[in-house]
Amino acid sequence: MRIVFLNITAALGGAERALLDMLASLREADPALDLHLILAADGPLSSRVRQLGVTVHFAPIPRSLELLGDSSLRSTGRVRAAARLALSSGPAAWAAYRYARQLRRLLDDLLPDLIHSNSIKFHLLSRFAGLAKVPLVWHVHDFLGARPLMAKVLRWASGPLRGAVAISQSVAEDARTVLPGVPIRVVYNAVDTDDFSPGPGDGPRLDALAGLPNDPSPKLRVGLIATYARWKGQETFLRAAAHFLKESGISSARFYIVGGPIYQTQGSQWSQTELEKLAQMLGIRSAVAFVPFQQDVAQVYRALDVVVHASSQPEPFGRTIVEAMACGKPVVISNAGGAAELFTDGQDALGFPPQDSERLAETVRSLLVDPQKRERLGNAGRATALARFARRRYGPELLAFYRDILA
Repeated sequence: MRIVFLNITAALGGAERALLDMLASLREADPALDLHLILAADGPLSSRVRQLGVTVHFAPIPRSLELLGDSSLRSTGRVRAAARLALSSGPAAWAAYRYARQLRRLLDDLLPDLIHSNSIKFHLLSRFAGLAKVPLVWHVHDFLGARPLMAKVLRWASGPLRGAVAISQSVAEDARTVLPGVPIRVVYNAVDTDDFSPGPGDGPRLDALAGLPNDPSPKLRVGLIATYARWKGQETFLRAAAHFLKESGISSARFYIVGGPIYQTQGSQWSQTELEKLAQMLGIRSAVAFVPFQQDVAQVYRALDVVVHASSQPEPFGRTIVEAMACGKPVVISNAGGAAELFTDGQDALGFPPQDSERLAETVRSLLVDPQKRERLGNAGRATALARFARRRYGPELLAFYRDILA
């Protein structure tokens, strides 16, 4: 079976890491599969994919399409964002048509048995490319209903769609309202539980990555690992840090924001300067460290005492949650959406209401003052990751869906 995957970015965001696990799991489940990936640009993802024996093809995307997106409409300044989106949509539509023709020629050469689109822009471009003759699957990583404009366009674009994979029950329920009649299968993301595993943590190295001077005094390290998308909760995290440092009396705690702005869509991300200014305004700049995006993120988890997931909106899945659990770390989770499906509160992780910075601070404090509680939750989280999110079940579940589609 020849399967061609479509993905816009070659940066290593959550959807791209999920794609890596997908390809590795499929390769393990059936080594005879002929796997190809079409990318719109070169980057870290392409080399990682080649290591799995997947053939990579490039179809460079026009800049007008790369920058176009409706993510900025979720944030402040929506009127200006909507105007900017409207002004750019005309040229982008013509660019999309021309690019789709290029994509169609490449796919005609590859002769796939099935096409699996892993990003929204390729979901749309697949309609322009006229791919009705080849079974087409979309991987749904987001709540489409939360993006009304995009939802309408995707409903139109779903004409040739044979099925969709949703990364959580919450995402599947939402997708069924946007894509009525489309078969949708829930397949939870997986992680490499050999790579993401417990091990010694190197806190001083994490400090060095943040550009901090060497400090031999003991530190309690609390970290949020995410792209700089505005809804990923950096603001909630910083406000929780301010409340914690004011109320807890624990002066040895340090708070780390790990990641960066990796996507090209305009208006949807924080800059580090903005986050630094917020920390300064809250009076906690000296207790906050910024670590750039790391390829070996497992080492980051191991260096932390507590991992925080703080998304301000319902999370479609929450990959950082599962990665941290697999590393045996206690995790505090913004308890909404797909993230709420990944853990049992009080058993293998702790939840808090989204955007409730004071509750987050109190929950983090409950862990920092109790090493045994941290160890218990970390061990239970590791067991959950092995039982529910290991790669060994991911490939067979995807293959079963593919075969249903082809049948």
